[in-house]
Amino acid sequence: MNVQAFTMASFVYLALVVCAVVLHSAEAKLKKGECEVCIETLNKIEKAITKKQRDEGKEGIEKAIRKFCKSAKTKENTFCYFIGGTADAATGSLGEISKRLLNYVPSDKICERLNKLDSQICELEYEKQIDLDSVDLKKMKVKELKNILSVWGEECKACTEKTDFIKRIEELKPKYYKKKTEL
Repeated sequence: MNVQAFTMASFVYLALVVCAVVLHSAEAKLKKGECEVCIETLNKIEKAITKKQRDEGKEGIEKAIRKFCKSAKTKENTFCYFIGGTADAATGSLGEISKRLLNYVPSDKICERLNKLDSQICELEYEKQIDLDSVDLKKMKVKELKNILSVWGEECKACTEKTDFIKRIEELKPKYYKKKTEL
């Protein structure tokens, strides 16, 4: 009877461990749309890495990340700050990222790992795209107009009035805004 109780207790313990592992792995996976800035930024960095930088190893990958981060704007710049890719970043996980990029780990898996280390990385989201065909720019606030230009990576240094911002957006609209085509 004593051996049977020990076997039963071992089985229950093993079942609990298996359940814990399954629940933990299910929790760690990213849901669709989660970590969008992280995944997109890492995909862009991956494309920017040259063969020479990859041959240099981890240090070459870190150089490529820092180079990308120098020109990053808006949410991508914030992501770079969080991972230590900007000059003013206090902390960083470049070593963690470069090691995984060097080994061709997919961006979503890297972001899952980063999310465990720092959850604010996956809290970053891109601004929602405004449908410029249906919105009246004259009814928007100047802050919203500035945000449109910022998302495009543009500025309007000479703009002093709301109409100046509207004029600048209308000038740049063909370059950055693709009309939704009807099927």
